Amino acid sequence: MSAEQVAETCEAIVQVQRPDGEIPWSEGNHTDPWNMVEAAMALDVGNRFAEAEHAYEWLAKTQRGDGAFHAYYQDGHVKEHWLDTNVTTYVAVGVWHHYRCTGDTAFLDRFFPMVERAIDFALAHQHPTGEVEWDADPERTDGKGALLTGSSSIYKSVRCAIACAERLGHERPDWELSVGLLAIAVAHRPERFLDKARWAMDWYYPILGGILRGDAAHARVAARWDEFVVEGLGVRCVADQPWVTAAETCEAVLALDAIGAHERAHQLFEWVQFLRAPNGAYWTGANFEGERWDLEGELYPVEQPTWNSAAVVLACNALGGSGPTAGLFRGEGLPAGLTADELIDAGVKIEAERARRLR
Repeated sequence: MSAEQVAETCEAIVQVQRPDGEIPWSEGNHTDPWNMVEAAMALDVGNRFAEAEHAYEWLAKTQRGDGAFHAYYQDGHVKEHWLDTNVTTYVAVGVWHHYRCTGDTAFLDRFFPMVERAIDFALAHQHPTGEVEWDADPERTDGKGALLTGSSSIYKSVRCAIACAERLGHERPDWELSVGLLAIAVAHRPERFLDKARWAMDWYYPILGGILRGDAAHARVAARWDEFVVEGLGVRCVADQPWVTAAETCEAVLALDAIGAHERAHQLFEWVQFLRAPNGAYWTGANFEGERWDLEGELYPVEQPTWNSAAVVLACNALGGSGPTAGLFRGEGLPAGLTADELIDAGVKIEAERARRLR
């Protein structure tokens, strides 16, 4: 993608943004905070800083008093009431990303309370074995448990939150303990998560989130590459369906780039360009037969979600960008977290700090 094409894609996102800063999936559609943050991050890549900051203003006004966000909003009202820990915490990634793009410490200081409340809310639902309950709504009982994709994303969010705190001179040792336990759960305790193995996100998110690196990451990619990757098209959303999507493909691009698999990352990114629309936005995905795809009637769904286009912009930035956020998903500029020995040594101190904060 050229700089002009990136700008065109960002403009397509801005055209959907509402006057109050909210960025729904598409015109007249609903909004979820995770995907809205993704869209705001793309705007920052495209130097649309004012529009991105306006999005965070909407999020700050919308956040519940306990730090959570509801799953979906529409026309200024809550559409789906459940409380998703991953959806809630992703604001930390967006706020850190905006700060890295702009260097605006006043922005970071202004929005850190939103980040802090969101992270504290989610980590209150962390299991002793490290994983984080995906559904924090006390009124729901079905489908409870932890999601590998969600916990991997929360790991990224907490690391970004720690970076925000460190930059502002705050200490959150309890977050450092939580993120270390979370990494152990994702890397070594697969039985602690609900079975969502048919979804591509469960395949690459432990890498995208920053937990798996080296041989373990490359082995994970190789183990299911043929299940999820369709030659010449991109990545299936689910392993057993003939449907490739721009978002899953570009998130896989980010994961591959993070572990140095640059040739494969560039190849996937080139393939997915068939989903680019004339206005610069990207269609969600397409059905295919065998390894063929025909534009006539095969787009599914016939939508151009803002978060979908945003994923393409973020992948483009990682592959060819030189700015301060190009290496975000490689973990550049983020604290490494505690080692296993440090986790043990710090446990008593951090639990005492957590208890103090809860009093």
